[in-house]
This record gives sequence, structure tokens and C-alpha cells, in this order.
Amino acid sequence: MDQLKVEAETQPANDAKSAKRAKSKGRNKIPAPSKPARPRVDDYFGNWKQREALAQEMIPVIGRLFSQRNVGVYIYGRPVHNRSVTFIMKSHRFVRQVERNEMSEFETHPILMAMAELDLWHARIDLGKLTVRFMELDAKNPGAVSPAVFVRRELSYLDGVRKRPSDHSTDVVLYGFGRIGRLCARLLLERTSTGEDMRLKAIVVRPGVEGDLVKRANLFTADSVHGAFQGTLRVDEENNALIANGNVIKVIYANSPDEIDYTRYGIDNALVIDNTGKWRDEAGLSLHLQSKGVSKVLLTAPGKGELKNIVYGINDNLIEPGDKIVTAASCTTNAVVPVLKVIQDEFGIERGHIETVHAYTNDQNLIDNYHKGARRGRGAAMNMVLTETGAARAAVKAIPELAGKLTANAIRVPVPNVSMAIMNLTLGRETTREELNEFLRDIALHSNLQNQISYTQSEDAVSSDFVGTREASIVDSIATVAGGSNCVLYLWYDNEFGYCAQVVRTVYKMAGILYRHYPREEAAA
Repeated sequence: MDQLKVEAETQPANDAKSAKRAKSKGRNKIPAPSKPARPRVDDYFGNWKQREALAQEMIPVIGRLFSQRNVGVYIYGRPVHNRSVTFIMKSHRFVRQVERNEMSEFETHPILMAMAELDLWHARIDLGKLTVRFMELDAKNPGAVSPAVFVRRELSYLDGVRKRPSDHSTDVVLYGFGRIGRLCARLLLERTSTGEDMRLKAIVVRPGVEGDLVKRANLFTADSVHGAFQGTLRVDEENNALIANGNVIKVIYANSPDEIDYTRYGIDNALVIDNTGKWRDEAGLSLHLQSKGVSKVLLTAPGKGELKNIVYGINDNLIEPGDKIVTAASCTTNAVVPVLKVIQDEFGIERGHIETVHAYTNDQNLIDNYHKGARRGRGAAMNMVLTETGAARAAVKAIPELAGKLTANAIRVPVPNVSMAIMNLTLGRETTREELNEFLRDIALHSNLQNQISYTQSEDAVSSDFVGTREASIVDSIATVAGGSNCVLYLWYDNEFGYCAQVVRTVYKMAGILYRHYPREEAAA
């Protein structure tokens, strides 16, 4: 495309949908942007400034689609609503590097503007993949179809469909407000959109001292690892509430899950996310169900007994509408299971060992002190600490065909966040490093596991580069080792934020919230 084309096709209003679109065209109309010719290839600054201007024009359109229409816009699985210009531009660069094409803001901008002309509601649309499909079509027959005609055709099954993804809004309660609870709150608030599907209504914590509410608010808004909360927060001490992005969140003090009457706070039929880890079996977690106003419970830890341990994207199909208690397994299980599953399906796994190099957690001591664990009492910030992990056992629960084939261990290391899983596998057939990497790259870009498996080919990547990543794990392709039927895979994962993204995806599944999406065969969650 030699220049930016933003076309609003004029077609006769010969049916109800066209008439309705024409009637509402005035209020939906996006101010026509300038139409600059592309700068010279070697004019890097000029190219950047024009792409930056296009990204700035995209932000209010994306924002209106999300906040008014409940339409989430993504670029290869990465949400770009409520994002900065720089984030949007980096998302384009990720596609250019990993997909190996020339998609830029010059290409996505006219596609987005064409989307804005449609009557879209309650959907999740991957703008990046929509754009790439247009680029492929245009490359075969340049100029044959305009962006507006293409978009109208591709999204015809979404245009004018206003059916909500659920028949009611789900109230959510966070039981516990530690590392996982606070990050889940951020993600839930970010996804609130019109508020018609899900609302965070309350946080439950143990009784605190004077000033407790303000201290908890400060921990939420300023995070040493993940940075500042990208929103506004007001403390309402009179009503014991936090008001985040306009959402009133009651702060409830309690010592036990069964002593709360949530209906007193206007909460009913709620889904409780227990992120304390104190109760991990059905008997303990059932205490939540004894409170008035609670209908379901999700545990953010591996469950015991016969509870369903869910790794979203792999076995979330096991969640049934009548399930009252479900667990989201562990961060490590969520990181390794998706990759193990696709490797098993494509190559077969004869046996394997998983070594987790894990960031230290609050369970460890900052300096040497008594701990019930054999080694976790030693100073977390000063030592590599050998410990155990249940990742192998949990992986087998999600992928039964791996029973008896996996072992696992863990090392806690002196970093506050981002971990690595090293998988040493003997495969069912021979492969090469190139074949293995290309297979995983394709999975990360084009499968329904794009939110669980990501891919990097950065030669100088280190752990801090992956803080805030939302995928369950990221394949470090540069580090991949393969020869014959043996391979070693290195997976980075944000054991806090990436795991919380998986938790929130599971919450939406439990609540029965089902969005229509583009591409149809891939879910954006």
C-alpha cells in the first residue's frame, strides 16, 4: 500500500441493517485522518513519526469500541485497549519480527477505521490477524478490494449482532489481597468494559489495624515489580471501600469464609477467588459456599483430592456449569502443560524431566530463620534454594498419557519475579532444532493456544524482559537444544502476572461468559 487509505464505502441502504447503519453514521463517524504518503524507506524518523501519529489516532477508536460496545481489540492475542501509543507500536513490531512480515500501523489503521463503521458489539477481534489477511489478499491482487469492503465481508457474522456473552453480570469477590489477589484485581478491572458481564465487588481480608485500608490501597496502586496501577483509585474510609476506575469495591474483614453475608453488600450469586492458599481441599473451600451470596469458588493453587485442576487452554473444557469448586493449578503447571501438550501431540514424549528455576516467594524467609520446610528457611535473597514442585504430578492430571513419564524438581533463586522451566525430553521421533522451533513459533502465532504459548527469538533476553507478560510461558527459541529424539526447551514465565492472566481466563469460563471472536477458530481471552 503506497499510501494510507481510509474509505467509507457508499452502498444503497436497501435493507434494515444498512438503513440503521446510515442513520447512526453521524455519531459513529471517525474524523478522517490525513493521508500522508509513506516516507522513504531510509527516513527512519519520518516513518516513526507517521506511525506514531496513526497509533495516536487509533487509541480513541479502540477505546470507544471497548468502553461503549464491549469490543476488545487485539494484535496477535495482545490486548491493545487501555494501552499506550508505545505499547501499540511495540505490538506491531512483535508481529513483524516473529511473523516475519511487514505489518505496521500503515496497514492496521485503515482496517481499524473500517471496523469502526460497523455495528460491532460484545466481541474480541484480532486486528493484527485481520490486517494480515487483507495484506495477503492485496498482495495477490493489488487494489482489487478496499479495506472497507474486506472488513465488512470478514466481519459480517459480527456486524449488527448485539447478543451479550452472558445473560447476567457476575459478581466477583477476591478472598485475600496478596500478590496474586492484587494482580487479579488489576486484570479484572482492566477487563470490566461496560460492566455488563463481570464486576469486582469486594475484597476480603483479615481484620487489620488502624490505617489498614490506606495501606492496602497503596500496595495495590504501587507495585515494586509490576509498576503503578494504570488507573485511578480513591479510598472511601467512611464506607470501607476502594473506588477503582469508578468501580466500588467493598473491603470486608473476616477470619473465616463462612462468616460473611455478602448480600448485605449488594452481592449475590458471586464467584469467589480464594488466593490465600489456606484451604485447598473440597471440605475447606466449601466453607465459602456456606456464606450467603456465594455460588462458586476458584482456588489459585493446586487443589487436593478430586477437585478439578484446570490449566486454561488445555482442559478448561472439563468445567461444567454445575461445578461449584475449581482450582487453577499452579503457575508452573500453567507454564509447562501447554507446551508439553503440543509436543506430545506432534512428536510424542517417551520420558522427561522438568527443572524449574523459580523466583522466590513470600513463603520463604528474607533472612535465615525457622521454616517448616527443609531449606526454605535460608535467606531467599542470598541463596539458590533446592525445593520440590508438584508440576510433574499436576501435568499428568491435565495430560493423562504422560503418566509415569515425567519427573520434576525446583530451585528458588534470588529474583522477585519471572521464572524458567527447563524441559529435558526424549521424544517419540527424531527432530531438529529448526523443526522444533518452527513448530512452536507457529503454535504461538496461529493456534488457539496463542494466549498460553508465546515465542521469542531475542538473543539477549533475560528474566526481567518478561515481567508483565500475559502468556502462560514464552519459548526461548535461541536456547532450544535438539538432536535425534532428545531436546531441551527453555520456557520463561511471569509466575505472578502470567499466572493471574490464566486465573482470570478461568474465571470467565466458570462464569459462562462466551465472546464471539475473530478469527473464529481462535479465542481471544
